Amino acid sequence: MFAVIKTGGKQYRVQAGDVLRVEKLAADAGEKVQFNDVLMLGGDKTVLGAPLVADAAVQAEVVDQVKADKVIKFVKRRRKHSSKRTVGHRQKLTLLRVTDILPNGAGKTGVKAAIGAAGVSDAVAAAKPAAKAEKPAAKAEKKAAPKAKAKAPAADDLTAITGIGPAAAKKLNEAGITSYAELAAVDVNAFEAVKVKPEWVEQAKELAK
Repeated sequence: MFAVIKTGGKQYRVQAGDVLRVEKLAADAGEKVQFNDVLMLGGDKTVLGAPLVADAAVQAEVVDQVKADKVIKFVKRRRKHSSKRTVGHRQKLTLLRVTDILPNGAGKTGVKAAIGAAGVSDAVAAAKPAAKAEKPAAKAEKKAAPKAKAKAPAADDLTAITGIGPAAAKKLNEAGITSYAELAAVDVNAFEAVKVKPEWVEQAKELAK
């Protein structure tokens, strides 16, 4: 019996005992894996999948993690750039030995499914943005929440009061009086920080209305 399986974007015709190299899998040497993407079963009776054969699987043992032969890529840009670049690459592969072909009962074996190393890294990368997405949400809540501290009222121009010049207005501001309402509430006899005249208080009452 033979089977046609799909892994790493490629199709392989395998039978028990075959040794083949596939795109790198997330498995260690000596570990047993199971390919559940079976496209076809052949032998005494041919079964074609639509697109996969239901409940069929191919089991294999990982022999080793290897690398393919180095591929050299040479790039040359003529005329304007006149640059040359040589790049080498060795594709990571997994060496397998097919142990068994199961026409049915794939879901009951309990053997680890063969997953490409790229698929595992993609899943980890997809989990990280989900965690980071919590921070913008927290910032949005802070912006939406009303500010606890109310803005202080705008300071009035105390020099509009007859008798208060820039120097006197500065002293009043340093004493905590920055508006007409605050000056109107001052007790002339009890306020000691700055000498406040009664006529200032009367004018401030009129301006504060």
